[in-house]
Order: sequence, then C-alpha cells, then structure tokens
Amino acid sequence: MSLPFEIARQLTEEQIAFVKRSGLKAEALEPGFVCLRMPMSGNENHIGSMYAGALFTLAEIPGGALFLTSFDVKRFYPVVKEMNLRFRRPAKGDITVEAGLSSTEIQRLEDEAQRLGKAEYILELQLKDASGEVVAESRGYYQLRMH
Repeated sequence: MSLPFEIARQLTEEQIAFVKRSGLKAEALEPGFVCLRMPMSGNENHIGSMYAGALFTLAEIPGGALFLTSFDVKRFYPVVKEMNLRFRRPAKGDITVEAGLSSTEIQRLEDEAQRLGKAEYILELQLKDASGEVVAESRGYYQLRMH
C-alpha cells in the first residue's frame, strides 16, 4: 500500500538531511506521478546559477518519491543503481521535474519483484525552469526490491 500524501511529502522533503537543507519541495505526490521543485535560493553556485549537486538531487529524488506514492512500502524498497545527468543550460531560477509510471508499469514491476525478488526500471526526466526550458536531462536506473 502506498503512503498518504502528507507522509510521502515529509519523507520526500525531510527524511534525508541533505535534501531538507536544499529546500526541495513536493508540488504533487500521486500514485504514478510526482512533481518536485528545487528552489534557486540557497542553491546558487559561484557563477550565479544553480549548483550542479542541487540539480542532481532534483533528478534523483523522484525515484524515491514515486516509490512512496506507487508501491507497497511494507513489501518493497527502491535502490538507485546508476544516474546520469546532462546539463543543457544554466539554471537561473527554481527548477521543476515531473516523473511518472503508468499503473500497468507499476503492476509489472511489483509482479516481477514478487517473482524474482527485484525488478529494474528506467526514469528519463527533464529538469525545467519556470519558462519550460530544459536545463538538464537525467536517466536513472532503479531497482524495486522485496523486503
């Protein structure tokens, strides 16, 4: 059973101290869909754009947030196996990312993890500024594992 919004929000925003310090906010946490925002304030680098580590964090956290809203947390847990980030342009303001998994894909992953003890999936995401311009693209390899 996935978690209610407020619990998923607290875990997404506050469970990891680094993420909490970054100010990351969950804009939407629904079964199969999340939208997260990384604020520019507090995450600036030496040239006035968003720090690469903040962008990487924004690209990586949706895998866990999707897990919290889409899978039975008592039966499964997520692991990130590999993460790639391609920077496209400087991020000069707050940045958002949306990630989703269809109900069919969620069911497939649960069935496979139940059968084999684990199931792998890929999240390809676009990190966007307020005008909708893509500032970075990520590709994350995740694994859903049985407890």
